[in-house]
Amino acid sequence: QVPLVESGGGLVQAGGSLRLSCTASRVAFSRYFMGWFRQAPGKEREFVAAINRSGGSSFYADSVKGRFTISRDNAKNTVYLQMNSLKPEDTAVYYCAAELVPLSGYRPYFAASDYDYWGQGTQVTVSS
Repeated sequence: QVPLVESGGGLVQAGGSLRLSCTASRVAFSRYFMGWFRQAPGKEREFVAAINRSGGSSFYADSVKGRFTISRDNAKNTVYLQMNSLKPEDTAVYYCAAELVPLSGYRPYFAASDYDYWGQGTQVTVSS
């Protein structure tokens, strides 16, 4: 098991910003590829962003590219999602996810089914 705890969600007006955090415990955090997903009511869980082990490569859904930034601090066992220029359609429960990967040679993971470990989620609500 990889305990993941998200925080930082809340209510914000359109155009505002939030920073989500996800902290892992009791694991070698730097061995994990990390992702953020979101799920709106009545919709499937969708990919938002992901970052490789070192933090040197990041990946984004087209819907958030240029507005969201994923980063990680391996010394703090934490991955972040900085969300700027928020829109009402960004409203969802946001989940962080982790997948153990080798040091090199792995592909980036964009599907929820690629990840074995999940946090409990944090609600983000953007009002218009």
